[in-house]
Amino acid sequence: MPRKSAPPNPASYADAVQQLEALVARLEAGQLPLEELLGEYQRGAALLAYCRDRLQAVQQQVQVLDEGAAPQEQQP
Repeated sequence: MPRKSAPPNPASYADAVQQLEALVARLEAGQLPLEELLGEYQRGAALLAYCRDRLQAVQQQVQVLDEGAAPQEQQP
């Protein structure tokens, strides 16, 4: 059986969450053939990794901004 190419990354975090929610609904419905089930599970894992990466990147940016905005202690 030929292997399908991986779908592209989502356009945004919100798009990834939307795709992930739809995928979970299909998985929970239990109506997917076994051949599709593994592919959908793998796609879900990839979307989850994308979301985690994006959240981590934003968290790091916020941390940098917080450090830059922290008042500097003045020496007497």
